[in-house]
Amino acid sequence: MKFVIQRVSHASVTVDGTVIGSIGKGFLVLIGVGREDTKAEADRLVKKLLGLRIFQDENGKTNLSLKDVDGELLLVSQFTLYADCSHGNRPGFTNAGDPRLARELYEYIIARCKEQGARVQKGSFGAEMKVELLNDGPFTIILE
Repeated sequence: MKFVIQRVSHASVTVDGTVIGSIGKGFLVLIGVGREDTKAEADRLVKKLLGLRIFQDENGKTNLSLKDVDGELLLVSQFTLYADCSHGNRPGFTNAGDPRLARELYEYIIARCKEQGARVQKGSFGAEMKVELLNDGPFTIILE
């Protein structure tokens, strides 16, 4: 499982010309599910995600969490995080999770974040999405 976390001032996701998810200050999280991933792995990454202290405190140190700054999450599924470009120029996706498993774990991650008090917006699994963001920093973290 992979989370690409971008600290943002704002972000949104649009499907067919309609904004389906939008946040202010917080994290845009691109979520990739691999073939062998489990709910236990999702729980581990969600705990790490919600505990990350990458917002600046009054001294300019990255010391505050999402909760500390009343931030939001925009969670977007992205199987292309499992692209394998090691052979030729056309990426392969054999390491990406089966769509049924990936959807189940994506929905599980959303539910776990909400259960822990996070304000969550989401993309649409499997849809052609347009994602807009203003990366704050820029500050990007990859969790695996």
